[in-house]
Amino acid sequence: MTALPILTAEEQRVLGCLLEKEVTVPASYPLTLNALRTACNQTSSREPVVDYDERTVQDAIRSLKERGLVRVTWMDYGKRTLKYAQALVEALDLTDDERALITVLLLRGAQAPGELKTRTDRLHRFADRDAVEAGLQRLAQRDEPLVRQLERQAGQQDHRWIHLLGDVPAEAGPEAAVDREQIIADGADARDEALIAAYTALAQAEPDPQSLTAFEDWFIAYVAELSGPHQTADVGCGLGDTTLLLAEAGALPTGFDLCEEMVARARERNLDVDFQVGDFRRLLRPANDAGWGAILAWFSLIHLAPSELATVVRDLSRTLLPDGVLALAVHTGNAVEPTTTWQDEEVEAPLVLHDPATVLAAVKAAGLTDLDVYLTGEGQDRLYVLAKRP
Repeated sequence: MTALPILTAEEQRVLGCLLEKEVTVPASYPLTLNALRTACNQTSSREPVVDYDERTVQDAIRSLKERGLVRVTWMDYGKRTLKYAQALVEALDLTDDERALITVLLLRGAQAPGELKTRTDRLHRFADRDAVEAGLQRLAQRDEPLVRQLERQAGQQDHRWIHLLGDVPAEAGPEAAVDREQIIADGADARDEALIAAYTALAQAEPDPQSLTAFEDWFIAYVAELSGPHQTADVGCGLGDTTLLLAEAGALPTGFDLCEEMVARARERNLDVDFQVGDFRRLLRPANDAGWGAILAWFSLIHLAPSELATVVRDLSRTLLPDGVLALAVHTGNAVEPTTTWQDEEVEAPLVLHDPATVLAAVKAAGLTDLDVYLTGEGQDRLYVLAKRP
C-alpha cells in the first residue's frame, strides 16, 4: 500500500478493535462478527462509546477488506463461521510499539504521552514516557506521517497526539451516571449462581498466565512484604496466579475462591500453595493466628454492586491483625460491561466499573488508615489501594 488510508469513524473502531484483540485475547482471534461488534461497543477503553448494529460493522468490514486492511477467514471445523483479522500492521509496516500507539489512538482519540503509556501497557510495555514519545516521533516523521501533535490547550498539562488515518471524533461531553446496581437486579444469590456457572465453565479451559504490568508486579510483591511473617489471604483467587506470585515474593498465602472447579484447578497448577473454597464475604481468621497480615482482593470486587462494597470491605478488615494491610485492585469507570475478560478469555459475567470515590469511601468507613492510592490513566481505568488496620 502506498497511499495513506483515510478511515471513517466506524472503520477506525473496527480496525482498532481487531488490532487490540489480536494481542489481548489471541485464543479468540480472529474475531467473529458478533465478537467484533461486542468489542466495538465496549463502554470501557473506548472514546466515544458507540452502539453499532450488525450492519454497521459489516459495512465497515467490507470497505476495509476492499482496501486490503482486513482479511476474512473461517473455521475449518464445525459450523463454518466467518472470522476477521486486521492487515493494517503489514500494510503500514508498523513495529510493535508503533502498532500499540496506533491501536489506542484509533480506539480513544487524542491523548497525551502519559495516557498512551498507561493505556498501551497490555499491548506493548514501554520502558518510560520517553520511549512513548520516541515512538510518536517516528510515526510523525514518516514520509506519510501517521500521527500529529496538537497544540496544547488551556488547562492541559501536556501536548496531545492524534492519528492521521481519518477524522478524530470530537471529545464527548459529561457522561450520564450508569446504574451499577443492575448487577443484583435479580438478587445477589442469582448473581452469585451465574458467576459460579460462568467461572466453572471457564476453569475447563487452559488460559495463559495473567499478564501483569510492571506496576502490578511491584504492587503484589509489596503486599507480600507488608504481610511480614504473618499469613496472607488472596480472596477471589481464581486459578491462583496471584497467590503463587505472593508465595514467590515471600508471603505465606492462602487462596480463596467461591468456585470449586477454580480451586481444584489452582491446586493442580500450584501444588505447594494452599487453596480453599470459600466466600470472601464471609472470610474467617486463619486457624493458627489472630488475624491476617494482609488480604489481597485482586479484581475480586468487580462483580459487586456499589451498595455491597462498604459491608464487604468492613468484614474483610475485621479479620486483619493490627497493622494488617488490605490491598484492593478494581476496574473503574462509568459502566457495567456485559462480559469480563479474564485470563485472556471472555467470561459471560457482568463487570462493574466502580467509581473510585465509592471504593475509597468504603475503605475509610471501615476505619482503615494510611491509604496509598494509585490510579492508572486519565480516565482512571484501574484503582489500586493499600490501607492499614490501626
